[in-house]
Amino acid sequence: MTKKIGIIGGGNVGSALNKGLTAAGYETRVSDETNVRDVAIGADVIILAVPFTAIDAVISSAGDAFDGKLIVDVTNTLDAKMGFAAQASSGAEELQKKLPRAKVTKAFNTVFAQHMSAGRLRGEALTAFVAGDDEAARNQVLKLAKDIGFDSLSAGPLANARHLEAFGYLNIQLGYVLGHGAMTGFQYIRST
Repeated sequence: MTKKIGIIGGGNVGSALNKGLTAAGYETRVSDETNVRDVAIGADVIILAVPFTAIDAVISSAGDAFDGKLIVDVTNTLDAKMGFAAQASSGAEELQKKLPRAKVTKAFNTVFAQHMSAGRLRGEALTAFVAGDDEAARNQVLKLAKDIGFDSLSAGPLANARHLEAFGYLNIQLGYVLGHGAMTGFQYIRST
């Protein structure tokens, strides 16, 4: 598995994932607005950690640099007013249509940025759900999450990103709108 990770977006989410992946031994590079294409060319795995409304600009900046790459979509489908940008499919599925030569996965969007660098809260591993149609790509992202410290769990095909995006929005509602705060997270308890 590759150790070269390009992170598009250096905000709270991108910075936290950068910290966690670097601590896990991965070689990372974070883009700013001027070097998206350069960062994408130099990476085998690309993490999109930008606002949902910035995706088209990022794709335009990258050109064909996403072709053949594993893309981890961390975005939450929020509009400019922080409302849920509901669609017939998911933002990740739409991203896959825009990047037909890439392998798009959905992951990390159900976790607050504060917990992304360690994958843990109060000593407990949070669950990182990973959806994607390409099994090898999904398994790579499951390993990335596990290496950070998450309890990683396959969420199946990319179509299930619809549920992860709604789940991410619920997390935002619980944390910020209903006042539970960001020192919260989800853990999937298995029967075995």
